[in-house]
Formats: sequence, C-alpha cells, structure tokens
Amino acid sequence: MPKGLKQSSAVVPIGFAVTESAANTFAQTQVDLNLSPLDREVFVALAINLDGSSPDAIATLNTAVNGSLTTTSQTAVQDLDNSNCLARRVQRIRADAAGGPMVAFGEQALETPPSTLEYIGIIATNDFFVQVEGVNCLSAKTMTGKLYGYRAVASADIYAALVQSEVLSA
Repeated sequence: MPKGLKQSSAVVPIGFAVTESAANTFAQTQVDLNLSPLDREVFVALAINLDGSSPDAIATLNTAVNGSLTTTSQTAVQDLDNSNCLARRVQRIRADAAGGPMVAFGEQALETPPSTLEYIGIIATNDFFVQVEGVNCLSAKTMTGKLYGYRAVASADIYAALVQSEVLSA
C-alpha cells in the first residue's frame, strides 16, 4: 500500500470504449470515477488492458491504430513519456510501396504489471481519459479496455500533492 493512502474498496474493473467519429480522426472519451474530493478519495490503478481495432490492410499504405489512457484530457494520443499517460497501445501494418507483402506489428504497455510493483498509477482527480486515432484507415476505429484498481483515502497533504501534480502536469 502506498504510504499516506488507506484502501477503501475492493479491486474493481472499470470498462471503457471510444470510437472515432470518422476514419483517421482523433477521438477521446472521459470516464468518470465518481471519486469524493471531500473525502480525499483517489483511485489506485493496478493494471490496464487496452484493446484496439485492427488497422486496415491496404496494399501500398502503412496503416495504424493508436490509443492511450491518461489521467488528464489530451489533444492527441500519448506515449509513456507523458507523465499523465498510464498505458498506450499501437497496432501497425507496414506495406511495401510496390504492393509487396505486408507485415503487422503491435506494441503496448504492460497489461499486468510485475508483481513487484504496488501500483502503476494514482488518479487523484475525478476521471480519466481514453484516446484513439487511426492512420490511413478506411473506417472509424475503436479502443476498448478495462482499468483495474481500488479506491483509497489519502491524507490531506498527500491528496493535495497528488491533485496539484496531476493538474499542473496537464
């Protein structure tokens, strides 16, 4: 258990989904955690599973579906170097410009952290955000998944520091 926090719920899975409004258009959804700021409640993330649509296979074009889960609102899909990004997923199909063979690739952050980690992130504000964007795709793409974690009550100083850190790094 992280110092300064007291677990106040069992582990809960929170499902989510976001779909582009049109092909190759950035989309984001906000997922409310219903935390109580008066009770200094935070959400301790233990694991995240992101599943995205497959990119379209187009003979001469590289295609991709990119997604991320962040603690703050974003204007683009994020990578793990952003301190507010807890998970990312990239699926790519690389094509030969001459129409030769295509190769598929997938990259993502750990779905389940190593057992030596107590948690992978703490969400101090009331919600989190999920982003998706296709690249050179013919149809709108979707990113779905689950966030696993528990609610915890933070001491006043820890809560203030977590909220300030999250908001100021947005």
